[in-house]
Formats: sequence, C-alpha cells, structure tokens
Amino acid sequence: MSRDLNTTDTDPKPEEENFDLLHRYWSAANYLTVAQIYLQENPLLQEPLETRHIKPRLLGHWGTSPGLSLIYAHLNRVIRRTGAQVLMVTGPGHGGPAVVANTYLEGSYSEVYPAVGRDLEGLRTLVRQFSTPGGIASHVGPATPGSIHEGGELGYSLMHATGAAMDNPDLIVACVVGDGEAETGPLEGSWKAPSFINPLRDGAVLPILHLNGHKISGPTVLGRRSNLAVASLLEAHGWDPVIVSGDDPALVHPALASAMDAAYASIRAIQSHARKEGVTGPARWPAIILRTPKGWTGPATVDGKAVEGTHRSHQVPLAGVRDNPGHLRQLEEWMRSYRPEELFDADGRLIAELSGLAPEGDLRMGSLPASRGKGGRDLATPELKQYAIEPVPRGAVMHESTKPLGEMLRDIYLDTADDPRFRLFCPDETNSNRLGAIFEATDRGLMEPAASSAAALAADHVSVNGRVMEVLSEHLCQGWLEGYLLTGRHGLFASYEAFAMVSASMTIQHAKWLQHSRDLEWREPVPSLNILLTSTCWRNDHNGFSHQGPGLIDAVISLSSTVVRVYFPPDANTLLVTAEHVLKSKDYVNLVVIDKQEHPQYLSLEEARQHAAVGASAWDWAGNEIPGTPSGREPDIVLACAGDVPTQETLAAAWLLKKHVPDMSVRVVNVMDAMVLPPPGTHPHGLSSAKFQELFTADVDVVMAWHGYARALHQLLHGRPEPERFHVRGYNEQGTTTTPFDMVVLNKVSRYHLVMEALHRAKGEFAGAGHLLEHCQSQLEAHANYIREHFEDLPEIRDWVWTQQ
Repeated sequence: MSRDLNTTDTDPKPEEENFDLLHRYWSAANYLTVAQIYLQENPLLQEPLETRHIKPRLLGHWGTSPGLSLIYAHLNRVIRRTGAQVLMVTGPGHGGPAVVANTYLEGSYSEVYPAVGRDLEGLRTLVRQFSTPGGIASHVGPATPGSIHEGGELGYSLMHATGAAMDNPDLIVACVVGDGEAETGPLEGSWKAPSFINPLRDGAVLPILHLNGHKISGPTVLGRRSNLAVASLLEAHGWDPVIVSGDDPALVHPALASAMDAAYASIRAIQSHARKEGVTGPARWPAIILRTPKGWTGPATVDGKAVEGTHRSHQVPLAGVRDNPGHLRQLEEWMRSYRPEELFDADGRLIAELSGLAPEGDLRMGSLPASRGKGGRDLATPELKQYAIEPVPRGAVMHESTKPLGEMLRDIYLDTADDPRFRLFCPDETNSNRLGAIFEATDRGLMEPAASSAAALAADHVSVNGRVMEVLSEHLCQGWLEGYLLTGRHGLFASYEAFAMVSASMTIQHAKWLQHSRDLEWREPVPSLNILLTSTCWRNDHNGFSHQGPGLIDAVISLSSTVVRVYFPPDANTLLVTAEHVLKSKDYVNLVVIDKQEHPQYLSLEEARQHAAVGASAWDWAGNEIPGTPSGREPDIVLACAGDVPTQETLAAAWLLKKHVPDMSVRVVNVMDAMVLPPPGTHPHGLSSAKFQELFTADVDVVMAWHGYARALHQLLHGRPEPERFHVRGYNEQGTTTTPFDMVVLNKVSRYHLVMEALHRAKGEFAGAGHLLEHCQSQLEAHANYIREHFEDLPEIRDWVWTQQ
C-alpha cells in the first residue's frame, strides 16, 4: 500500500542531508519564473520596483510553476547522485517559464541561445523575451531545451514519455502529469503503460502526478479525491505509487528526495532483474503522487481573496501592477521574499554553491541528446524488387495493395533486430490491414500474462518481447510513436481511415512542433510521422457509415506546407515506393492513403518509381488522345484521379468512352502526390505552371475523381488558372452497409457518373455520345435493382478489368 512520505514512515537518510541549498536553488527558479511573467527591466530588483519595470501585457502561468521547479531541482539531485540519463516531460506545458528558468540556471539555455547569457544583461534578455513579440511563447515547446512535448493541448505527456522510453534502455523519462491534464481521455488511457514497457529492452517511465487541486477556474477531480483513492487508481493500472504531500518545504524536500531515491532504486532493480533473469510479466514500476499547493510561495491573498492554493493563482496572480500601487508593492514583496541578492551575484550570475547543484554536460536535462533527436540511427530499407507485383496484363492483376508493404516491414524488423529502432503502432488492426507478414519477424508486445494456452498465445503472436504495438486507442498508438520519433527512432502508425480522426488533433500539434523545430539549428531533424490510412471510406462498405470518413486529409492539407505531405498510391508498387521514401524522410508529417482490399495493379516497380518522382503523370496507355493529330492538339476531356478506387473508376470511365465514343480524345492523369496540385508558391511540391498546363491543359475541362471530400481538392487548386474547369467528384457523406460499387454510386463517383460528366463537359459533338449516355443511365438503374435483389454488384461491374481497346 502507498505511503504518505510526510509521515514517520519516511526513509530517514535523506533527512540527514542539508536541503538548504536545494531550497535556495528552487527559490532561484521561482524568482526567475515570476520575473519572466512580470518584468521587462530591473531583473534582479537592484533598485526599487517601479511601473516602468513592468511589461505592458502580462501573460503566463504561475500556478503550476513552483511544482515544476520543485520536481526539476529534485531530478537534478538524482542525476548528480547517480549519473542517470533523465528526460523530463512536462505535461502542464503552460509552466513554460519554470522550465525555461531551470534550463537557464543549469546553463543549457545560454548554450543554445548565447544572447541569453549567464549575466545581468542575459537576465534582462531572459525576462524581456518571455511572452513578448519576437520572443518566446509561454508554453514548454520546441524552443525549450530538453523538451519533446508541447503541453498546450493537454493529454499526451505520458504517452510521449512511454514512446520515448521504448527501445531506449538507458533512459529514465520523468513525466509530470498535471491533475487538470489527468482528466483528459488520452491521459486516462496512458496509465496502461506498465502493460507495454519491457524492462529488458526499454527504458523506464516515472510518472509524477502533481495534484495542486485546481484548473484555471475550478477544482480538479483527482485533487478532490483522497490519497488512498488516487493511489488505488494508479495501482490498478500496475504502478507502485508513493505519496508526497504538504505545504512546508522543510518537510516536503526530504520526503520528495526519499521518494525519488526509492523510485530510482526500484527502476534499477527491475531492470537489473529483467536483464539477468528475463521477463515473464509486467513490472510494478514506481510512481510518485505529489500534492502541493497551486501557486505555492506566491501571494496568499490578493484584494482580500485567497490566491495561493486556489485557481486564482493559475495565471497572473497580481494582474493590476501597472495601475494599482498596492499590487505593485505586493509584487515587490513577493519577489524579494526569494532573496535574489543571496542567489545571484552583482553581475547577475547564479552563485557558485547553487550552480554546483546542476548536473554537468549532456546529463543536464536541457542538454540530453535524446531530447534533441541526437544519436538516432538512419533506417535502411530493403530492396523493393523482392516485394513488387508484376501487373501483367496491366489492370487485370488483383492484389491486396498493403500486403507487400507488410512483407517489407517484416524485413525491416528483421534487419533492426540487433539494433532496435523501428516499430509499427496500430490499434488492433495489423492483420486486418493486411500487414500480418510482420508477425513472421516479431510479435505483438504485451507484458500481461496470458490466460489461454501457450499454443493459443503463439497463434495470436503475443509475447513480452514483441515489438508490434497494438492497443485499441488511436491516441496511444500515435502518441507512443511521436515520443519514439522525437527521440530519434523510426516508425509507422497504421489506422482505419475514419478513426485516424480520433487523434487528428495530435497530428496537427505534431505538425506545429515540426514547423517550429525546423527554425532551431540546435535541434536535429527527426524521423517523420508516417500515418498509413487504410480501410478507407470507399471500401468500408461492410462496416457502414461510421467507418466512412476521409476527414484527416482535409485537416492535414491545411497545415504548414513545410511539413505536410499527402500521398495516394494507386497500387501496391507505388505504395512500396512511397513507404521507402517516407520511412527515410525527416521532419515531415506523411499521410499515405490506400485501401487494404484487392485492387487492380497498374504499374511496374520502375514505372512506380517514375510516377512517384513527379507526383502526377498522364497515363498514355489509359487515354485516347488521337494519334496523328496536329502537334499541340489538346484532348477533348481530361479524366483525372487520386486514390485507388477513384483510379479504378476513372480507368473504367476512359474505357467506356474509348469503346463507345472513339472519336473523343481522352487524357487520363493520375495524381499520386496531392501536394503537386497547389501552385509552387503555396507548396514546395507544387508543379510549375508549365508542367501543370502540360498535364491538365490550359483550358480543357477536367473531370476529377478524388479520394476525399471535393472541397479539399478545390482548396489545393486555389491559385491555379481557371480552377473552375475542374469538376470534382469525391466522397460526399453518402454511405451505408452496401456493395463496393454502390458506395461510388451513392457518392456519384462511379464510372457512369464520370462518363456522363465528361460527355457534358467535353466541347463538340461526338458520334455515340447519346447512346453512351443512355447506357450509363440504364446501368445505374439496373445496378440499383440488382443489388437489392442479389445483394452483390452486377457481374459486368464485379468482373470488369481494364483492357486495351
């Protein structure tokens, strides 16, 4: 059972230490936190505080900061005593000034930002830059040394910490979880980490649940619960928590030191046993529940209202200091209570006896190589020929397009077995997504003991040493992968297309992180976040409307062009080429969209490479541009497509036009890289005006079959000349449990709809056009009747294959 470490059960050894210096170090961090929030001048109060010293706009968060600085100082103590590599993940990201203050005190901040020196002028720069134009943001983000986590959107800290620990055996990830953050769904799911952390090959995660009792304007759920109730929650998830609580630093310092010493000893004991004896089940990893007041050491009351220990300390406790002389005096009293003249010398340098409390070199948490992506090894990919599909005859070979990718990923696992740096993360769908070949190389990783027989367990490919991470949570899968990537390793998140929207906000936040990281020379490029969307809207006809939704495409294409890429490989070979590219890329969010069911195969491996290199190309073999016509003759219509099902329907439409209206000149353009469509000034992949015109002509109408929502494609085309000539057919929220072809009919993307649109848009009169129009209308009517009678598609639809006329 958990212990309250402010009781007589406390290990007495840390009490023999002199915690006065550590307390003063904590005071220095608290002082610099307040100074960053309030001051623009007079950083050490070397003269009486005046209004002119105060920033005109007061932004920042004080309430969580004292707790973060307390934890940082005690982690420093552990590092100095043990030499451990410790990464600190800060869940309450709005405690940015506290983490900046601590990285400044240890010296890592000034090393990456020389203008913020460790002297009086550097202190002035430090306080002036915080939450000001041209300065730094108030959250712990990419610009904060030591951080792999932007805590602005709450809920992801513990999953990032868990991913960082995977395949990182020497790393301890201390994760501060705020009690407001603990109310989010993603964080609640993250407590399952002990079921997936293997002490034999992984590092350790040390959760520090900081209960200060309040959010921005009210109490927290766990803050109101008893110590026993909170400890029981963590114990039920497999942790071994201890509790440190109090508001007297003289008691809290030794109690927290004892808790951290015990946690470190427990972590090393667990790892030592596992690495000598092996593992058979989940470890009982330590956790710390820290209960201290919100806004600790700040103003007790302001204008007669309690502040310390309440939600009123959350942001800026004294908001009227420029207009209210009483507030200004109270701020000065508050800041002088830390005795800055005893912490810093007259030149603004932290006194030697305090600076000696910080770790040295790369052991400083702001300088830890893993936090900057340093030390990650590149990922070699196998030769693709061994997985390629031979599409002969073209369009007639049917294959599950993601299956060869599974074979490729299997061999990546085998190639990295002795140097683990790749994992697949997937919500219980690896086999469903046709990636099951991976299980020839490794199992699903799960530390929980099996209730079934050993034979059944082997059939399920589950073991404690498995490195395929399956858990039925898109948040956990993506969050684990993000932590894994940001510390230098490689991976892939595979999800049903519709349910990648569950973690869409995480994708957006990660893209924002990468966008800002690119501007920081001291941050190493990190492997890209690769998201494979399969079980797509067009072929989830068996699951129905809830499983039909391509919305992540819309979310991603709106993000910074410096970091987002969206690919629609139309077949297995183009998927292999895409995977080879994205797995080697760095600093991108790569969205790869392809279905898992059997689809026609079109391109050889060499053709796939050529097609991928340009991102979009005219498939001359599929079109019907009339040979022998005068040079410069434009087609009568352009049929364009992006996505596997839209490609199949477009090819069928071209086939019908060639058969019934042979005098019509038809060009077929396949778009594999969606980001070639915007102008080059909008996205670096954008085709030049000349190349765009070469593909789509200058004035011929284009009938476009698009995988996602039509509005997304119109957004991409913005800025191109005459975008109104693009007539886009895409998913329009029409779906149900029905046949595969009925899905494209419901959304008016079927071959018949495309043909009718082409006949309507093409300029000129063509023999056979009227007959073909009647044929399309009659086929749609026959389709509607047939599927209701026979519950499957018409034979001429189901059995159709593309052939040369």
